[in-house]
Amino acid sequence: MNWFTFFVNFSGFAICLVVFLLYRTNYIVKFTWVLFWVGFLLGLVWEVPLCLIPAPFPPLLSTLIIMISASFWDGGLFLLGYWFIILICKEPYFEKFNAHQLGVLLIYGQISSFIVEMIAVASGGWEYPVTPWNPLLFQFFGGNITLGPQLIWFAAPIAFYFIALKIIPRFIELNNNEI
Repeated sequence: MNWFTFFVNFSGFAICLVVFLLYRTNYIVKFTWVLFWVGFLLGLVWEVPLCLIPAPFPPLLSTLIIMISASFWDGGLFLLGYWFIILICKEPYFEKFNAHQLGVLLIYGQISSFIVEMIAVASGGWEYPVTPWNPLLFQFFGGNITLGPQLIWFAAPIAFYFIALKIIPRFIELNNNEI
């Protein structure tokens, strides 16, 4: 296991622990806690196939750990996008469709995806193969930055946003100060 994979594994579980502690100490509200898990579950949608397709069967424990840890990272990245909406956009947040809020998530998703992929390539963490269905966008430190992760981080924020719109009424009904 290289240092970058170790970092992703350790920090992914640390992100989950930090979000849990923030929730348990009331620094974040239940809606934010649930959004973390929405992001985690969305992350599993692509982390499972990306980890299992090249893995031997049955998958090694290390494959399962990186899959779960990377999904914790995804949950944290989605929360960061949510907090950017709070910083940049005007209230109300996630109560009805707002193109500005969705735009913030989409721009943030693209920027964060490029940053993550470039760090992974530069550190030797991972690199996606260039294929007809995953074309090369550009090379970075001799590694390939491909279209696939960008497409994922175009579609995923849209799903995250609409799921948040769907679930927020439950939290507003529980407590108007919940967000």
